[in-house]
Amino acid sequence: MIAPARLFAAALVAVLALTGCSASDASGDGDKASAAKSRTVKTDYGEVKVPSKPKRVVVLNHALAGYLYDLDVPVRATIPEDADGKGTFSPYWAKEAKKDGTTFLPWSVDGFDLEAILALDPDLIVGGGIGFPLFQAEKVYDDLSDIAPTVLVGKKLGDWRSQFSFLADDVFDKGDVYEQHLAAYDRRIAEVKKAIKPPPGPVSFLALTGDGTAYGLVEKVGLPAEFEKVGIEPAPVFAKGGFKVYGQGGDMFELSTEKVGQTITQPSVFVMGFNADTTDVATLKKNPVYRALPAFKANHAYDLPYWVLRGDYDESMALLDIIEKKFS
Repeated sequence: MIAPARLFAAALVAVLALTGCSASDASGDGDKASAAKSRTVKTDYGEVKVPSKPKRVVVLNHALAGYLYDLDVPVRATIPEDADGKGTFSPYWAKEAKKDGTTFLPWSVDGFDLEAILALDPDLIVGGGIGFPLFQAEKVYDDLSDIAPTVLVGKKLGDWRSQFSFLADDVFDKGDVYEQHLAAYDRRIAEVKKAIKPPPGPVSFLALTGDGTAYGLVEKVGLPAEFEKVGIEPAPVFAKGGFKVYGQGGDMFELSTEKVGQTITQPSVFVMGFNADTTDVATLKKNPVYRALPAFKANHAYDLPYWVLRGDYDESMALLDIIEKKFS
């Protein structure tokens, strides 16, 4: 049985085909020639035939858009960072987005706006990544594929290296660009490691939502692993605590307020908001549970911007600047 949303998307495709209002129909022979050249990409969701030089790419995850700008792939539209949000370009790719004329698509907790996506007549859709955008893209993968070739970055690709490498090598055939960026990042890692004096370790990491719910970060995944590369040792909080991973990302675990007091006992702790700068060390110090933590009492609790939690390449480079400035 075909889901109603898919029927809707298929119907819209048919209407546009009959009325001739597709943007690709109006774009001339250049687009037709480009569309004739394609390549096949292996994904977790099957093989996808994509155009070799796409010209109207829709990116259904704000956190993935930066990679496409780094690869000089034109982005027709993306979604806001937060569901139901207005949408703001990242400062690390705002210039490129304005040059491309990138717009924001409507996006809510109920899902993507398929009609709005179809109206843009994309020749490629890129989605997936970590968290809610992946969950929603998986639910409507067939509908998206009815609109345009759709490549989802699978959940196994959990950090910027694997995501960037997949998009550069497999999807856009620009593996040399990824290698150049990786080499620059590794050089910066070496520079920062040499320049800093790490805080007392081992360290732990906390992300807090707007309602104050605390999440510890799994020490071998994502952000803590990046800190380890510059000589800041993450504590084995998750490995020894018997916690369960929260959500689709695989990089966090929930902590009750009581558990925060029992678990975050390390000499240093890094604090950040989740999806926004929802809190800071100064605010948490007003809470007796946080004020009593060893790292807070010793003034070794440090603020981080929210966007470092699941940073892309550019944000990860910016994180190295923050670490260098804070501990040099």
